[in-house]
Amino acid sequence: MSLRSNDHQWGAVSKFLHWTIALAILGNGIFGLLMDLASSPMQKINWLALHKSIGLTVLALVLLRILWRWGDRRPRDEPAPRWQQLAAHAVHGALYVLILAIPLSGWWYNSVTGKPLQWFKLFNLPPLGAKSDPLRHFAHGVHEYLFWLLVLVLLAHVGAALKHHVFDNDNVLRRMLPFGRLRKPSPEGDRR
Repeated sequence: MSLRSNDHQWGAVSKFLHWTIALAILGNGIFGLLMDLASSPMQKINWLALHKSIGLTVLALVLLRILWRWGDRRPRDEPAPRWQQLAAHAVHGALYVLILAIPLSGWWYNSVTGKPLQWFKLFNLPPLGAKSDPLRHFAHGVHEYLFWLLVLVLLAHVGAALKHHVFDNDNVLRRMLPFGRLRKPSPEGDRR
């Protein structure tokens, strides 16, 4: 498998970034929802610090992915009705916006609470705003609602990929799977 994408499938770097970001978001989202189950205040503080560090890592990885996409080619769209292609591009655009906005909103929320933000206890990041008690609940709400909006968009993304894989039997999902083999075109061509 090539490091770079080609006309038919995503390259190894794109696949690695896609699945690493996806797993980090899934794990950190679940982790964020379960933080209230911490057995002690100190454990909750440690879990929160880990949640923030993972979120910052997702932010860095998605920025890296965007930079990689600018220099990498993109596989051609699989044959599909125009509305499906437009919907796919809209969902991908929404995913990028949300995956950037969620860690940034968490960083902002952390800033308005007046707490330091560390990345895995290695270094501090500057605040994105001044401490503000009136903004604290609003910033937390923005962070949380963006997460739930991401869940809805991810359901559409995963649902569409599974629809293409199971019902359309095309390469939309296969070309992003880490070890996926592309389906050979049928001799009679596309029947859509």
